[in-house]
Amino acid sequence: MSSALTTRNWATQTRRALSATEVVTRLAALDGWHLTGDGAAVAIEKRFSFANYFETLAFVNAVAFIAHRHDHHPELQVHYNRCVVRFNTHDVAGISSTDFDCAAQVDALLA
Repeated sequence: MSSALTTRNWATQTRRALSATEVVTRLAALDGWHLTGDGAAVAIEKRFSFANYFETLAFVNAVAFIAHRHDHHPELQVHYNRCVVRFNTHDVAGISSTDFDCAAQVDALLA
């Protein structure tokens, strides 16, 4: 299993904000994710499209499971046939490895 898809115990590890270079490098490895916001509100974000509300909610529930396992909860904008997922790390006032780990797991849901 890829290290991006493993769960980390953040209670025993210190998170840190990634540098701009690290963010750009990690972002290039993800399909469809982009930067949004600035300062402490900077985040990575992706829009996912579905056929109907049922599929959208099934996706949201799967994202909730990932978020719970990582103790890292994204902002979700839920609509009838789409969901926008936005990750950032409030306690580091930026983007951390946790955001990218969770984004990779969210992508894996639809792979």
